[in-house]
Amino acid sequence: MSNLHVDIVSAEGQIHHGPAAMVFAPAEMGDVGIAPRHAPLLTRMRPGTVRVKTPEGEELQFFVGGGILEVQPHLVTVLADTALRAKDADEAKATEAKRQAEQALAGAKTEMDMKKAQALLVEASARLEFVKKLKSPR
Repeated sequence: MSNLHVDIVSAEGQIHHGPAAMVFAPAEMGDVGIAPRHAPLLTRMRPGTVRVKTPEGEELQFFVGGGILEVQPHLVTVLADTALRAKDADEAKATEAKRQAEQALAGAKTEMDMKKAQALLVEASARLEFVKKLKSPR
């Protein structure tokens, strides 16, 4: 069975690279599953979880705050606005980010401020959900 190569990068640098049997990502219009020899695809991503199933059967999880997903038959590239490894997830920071986003939304005076605050709240809520799912028993 062939594998994919996965690269997850953000402004902070490379988050992950390696082989995968499957990749699941939060595309803008819905979650997508990507197997080897997938048709080429280029789409925006919404904030959420990217799951990488390794050839050994392990599942790695990453939070992305949106970005671009590029799929080639044997290569998946995630260009994330922000990204976080599961091991780096911090519930207190995620909760505080959501609280700050809610305050920014409540204090928004212009339409532009409101749209920025709404985007921050969506990302912060998705990050908090990611952290809580990691901590919950399966």
